[in-house]
Amino acid sequence: MNRRSFLSAGHNSKTPLPVQPRTDSGLKPYFPPFAKPELLHLLNRTLFGIKQADLRALNGKTLPDCLDLLLKTEPLPTPPVNNYNDSTLTDANVPAGQTWVNAPFDGNANGRRYTSFKSWWTGLMLNQGTSLHEKMILFWHNHFATETVDIGDARYVYKHHMLLRKYALGNFKEFVKEITIDPAMLRYLNGYLNNKNAPDENYARELQELFTLGKGPKSNYTEGDVKAAARVLTGYTVNATTISSVFDPSRHDISNKQFSAFYNNTVIIGKTGASGASETDELINLIFLQNETALHICRRLYSFFVYYEIDDFTETNVIVPMANLFRTGNYEIKPVLKLLFGSEHFFDPVNRGGLIKSPVDLCIGLAREFGVIFPDATDYVNQYFMHDYIRTQAANMQQNIGDPPSVSGWSAYYQEPQFHKLWINADTLPRRNQFTDLMIGNGYTRNGKKINIDILAFVNSLSDPANPNTLISDSLDIIYSITITQQVRDFLKSILLSGQASDSYWTDAWNNYKGNSGNTMNRNIVLSRLQSMFKYLMNLPEYQLS
Repeated sequence: MNRRSFLSAGHNSKTPLPVQPRTDSGLKPYFPPFAKPELLHLLNRTLFGIKQADLRALNGKTLPDCLDLLLKTEPLPTPPVNNYNDSTLTDANVPAGQTWVNAPFDGNANGRRYTSFKSWWTGLMLNQGTSLHEKMILFWHNHFATETVDIGDARYVYKHHMLLRKYALGNFKEFVKEITIDPAMLRYLNGYLNNKNAPDENYARELQELFTLGKGPKSNYTEGDVKAAARVLTGYTVNATTISSVFDPSRHDISNKQFSAFYNNTVIIGKTGASGASETDELINLIFLQNETALHICRRLYSFFVYYEIDDFTETNVIVPMANLFRTGNYEIKPVLKLLFGSEHFFDPVNRGGLIKSPVDLCIGLAREFGVIFPDATDYVNQYFMHDYIRTQAANMQQNIGDPPSVSGWSAYYQEPQFHKLWINADTLPRRNQFTDLMIGNGYTRNGKKINIDILAFVNSLSDPANPNTLISDSLDIIYSITITQQVRDFLKSILLSGQASDSYWTDAWNNYKGNSGNTMNRNIVLSRLQSMFKYLMNLPEYQLS
């Protein structure tokens, strides 16, 4: 129930209440105060968890300065490596510690290359800078969804990912053109099988229905438009040696392609030879002339970053202006995000703490919030396995990066009316709690290496850990996205004080530990209380919110 519904819940009249928007705020620039609560909300939505380094980097900066930093493109990473050779399998083409992304295909090693890719990607999210670049890559992975098994070759998967990385904050129109001829997408949606003798409509349908125009009320393209677009896109094949797309004129349909009134009855004239590839550009230009393309992408961005439900007021006063800027700005992504994240609407209190964390947000976010330390790159075998443990936990909660359930992506991002509520069910909620319990406790151990929350180090890095009130406030700022009641705060403090009345009971315990950290009894007293408090915090429903 949203706040307005809650306030009107006692209405007893038989006369229906008028439908009211969640908020009447729009895209006017947000003005001060831009203080810690606003910064925390911004970081909660744009990063995977808030590191204390993020807070230090942005503390005291203006909102425009923060947005400039958050919208910076991250440098290209080094590619994934072979971490998987063992007594049962050796990649004959790739020495241990070397990258496999340009090596010959190996059917025996391909599955392990998939896992290497996913571990590598998890590591990039864990180590993201103060930029939303990594969050946008996940957004586009869900939007242009592909599945590793259906693509069939880890090298294609890696190249597709690098395309997402390149255009994550770039030009959407160019992005769509590159996705259309991307070798992984050609394999995933059968584009490489699409030819003049047997047009395959798979990609042509998803290009319009999911990737550009969407299913909005005015997206009135027809089945004939899908067929015509499929014929435009005939002729592309894949070179498995170079992992690249190739246009074969002999496979291309050279007849004219007639589109419906939705596209102003446009005809794309069939072309012969290498010129046939230019029909793809004409098709994309045609799609981008339609208002619904910008509207659809802005709705997706809004649902991902702000709130899953778009009411009439939000459509008119937020989505439409965003889409107008998107079109007039030649489909550049950054200006639209800057408009949204700099708006009154984004910072409206009703939009804070209103999304359930995705499994990736939860698992990556926990590791980043608490500064979990992973093996470094010199121990790449254990590093990749530890990264993959985090990835596997998110997969067990129904978000396996690299393998969304279908071309539509994960249902929590689009399935009405539940949307993000689909992340929580009788299976996934216990898994979430088990994961946080494990990480605040014994952690995960492999080959003598362990990852867990070093809660003593985390608390020691806070501003005044000897003061139980400040300790609790600082911790909540980092790991909670909403304000909790004083009653809960009092209970948290009672854990630190072991039921005693005086704050000095915790202060003395902490100072005794700091004064002699080698004393096992001193250490265990503060460790047990902190672990109990943070376990309780992470088992509360509020921890699931962003």
